[in-house]
Amino acid sequence: MRNPISRKEYDVIIIGGGMTGMGTARDCAMRGLRTLLVERNDFATGASGRNHGLLHSGARYVVNDPESATECIAENLILRRIARNCVEEHDGLFISLPEDDLNYQTKLFEACHSAGIPADIIDPEEAKRIEPVVNPALIGAVRVPDGSIDPFRLVQANELDARLHGADILSYHEVIDVLSSNGRVVGVQLRDNQSGDQFEVRGSVVVNAAGIWGSHIAQMAGVEVKMFPSKGALLIFANRVNKMVINRCHKASNGDILVPDGVVTILGSTSDRVPLSECDDMRVTPKEVETLLSEGTKLVPILASTRLLRAYAGVRPLVVEDDGEVSGRGISRGIVCLDHEKRDGLAGFVTITGGKLMTYRLMAEMATDLVCRKLNVKRKCETAMIALPDIDENPEDAPAPLHRSHRAAVMREDKMFVCECGKVTLGEIRDTIADGEAETLTQLRRRTRMGMGRCPGRFCAMRSARLMCSVGGKSAADSGQDLADFINERWKGIYPVGWDTTLADGQYMASVYQGLCGLDSFSRR
Repeated sequence: MRNPISRKEYDVIIIGGGMTGMGTARDCAMRGLRTLLVERNDFATGASGRNHGLLHSGARYVVNDPESATECIAENLILRRIARNCVEEHDGLFISLPEDDLNYQTKLFEACHSAGIPADIIDPEEAKRIEPVVNPALIGAVRVPDGSIDPFRLVQANELDARLHGADILSYHEVIDVLSSNGRVVGVQLRDNQSGDQFEVRGSVVVNAAGIWGSHIAQMAGVEVKMFPSKGALLIFANRVNKMVINRCHKASNGDILVPDGVVTILGSTSDRVPLSECDDMRVTPKEVETLLSEGTKLVPILASTRLLRAYAGVRPLVVEDDGEVSGRGISRGIVCLDHEKRDGLAGFVTITGGKLMTYRLMAEMATDLVCRKLNVKRKCETAMIALPDIDENPEDAPAPLHRSHRAAVMREDKMFVCECGKVTLGEIRDTIADGEAETLTQLRRRTRMGMGRCPGRFCAMRSARLMCSVGGKSAADSGQDLADFINERWKGIYPVGWDTTLADGQYMASVYQGLCGLDSFSRR
């Protein structure tokens, strides 16, 4: 049967279900454009779901990339206003250690004020008072308005608002060709990665927001966007060690940011060029773990005795003009918005890339402004002024598929925890499955944070797999396979840090899932 989406004509088709793509879908839909977003996997599976979760003040870039820093602080203030339920405000410290040059602290402080970033040099004793775990040997400290942000909730909030404004959004639909005619892009050919069906969708403008995979999309359209795939490895610790974000006050390097994130702490990151062919399966190496720990314990010595949960990595979509760069640290984090009609003579095609999670809304505004100019639409952007919907609430006018997983009514009705670490309730899990928002445990994790706390799915994965059967109608065999895939994926992040108590936890999980549940009988698909 022909997919009903193929019968529609769209003003704009957006490729990529990360933060930038979803923000662009929201902006386009709010301006009245007939909008379709397509994502080949689940939402936020790329860099949008594999980062620090840092609400940047911009101070990290202010010395060497003041333009990006200015964008960061402006968007920082906007997100505190429009996405309050995704943001935790706790400020940050840039600390100087005895081996650091205090002249850099002065340079950072002055650059912050030039860029409009509130910053104060504070006494080291005051820094130790407000952040007790910081290295007591510090010789200087600057306080800045850093914070934390939940990228999964932020993507969900933008998705919900895009849908509420009429956008069509498809996950697990991969672009296999960009359609063009007479020098103009006219649509895309899609493959449903679950059913295998293929069909075409027509649109006046196609926006390439596919992150590091944007170079591949550009090739399909017959143009070139040179990407520098910069891998960033990060570590998750089992406790919330620090109250504030802690940064090393020197030129950006490995392992010099520590971010409090809910009940855990995230240390990052590295920066290494990797082949595009490896970007679909990022794995953290023992050397990267060693580097991060060596540098991270200089920020907070107690990390040396804090239990590690897992490691993970994302790929930054950096754009380069040539192949001369040997490290991603030197490439600007600025936004790249390409009008391929002016640049390459290809009408109806736009690429939006670069930037950061922090600047996704501005990136979306820039891309949507360009789309509107092409379509002669005069409506202005309102995403900086209108708050995102609270995904904890159930909009009265939302159809059933839009009911989010954290409904307050359900939480009052059934407060039993499926995931004790993340305080994810039975009601939340059941609601997410019943509404068709998650058909796998990995999708459920992204939407509810099940399995993302101190215990990486030790018991909650098993409980959730049972609910996939009783609520979602999955067969026992399919649910068992899904559980095996979920645990194997979790193990991929545990393996690089598998020693001491982390190794003991891993062995315990193996005895539960292999010995009791017999998951080793399922072959990995």
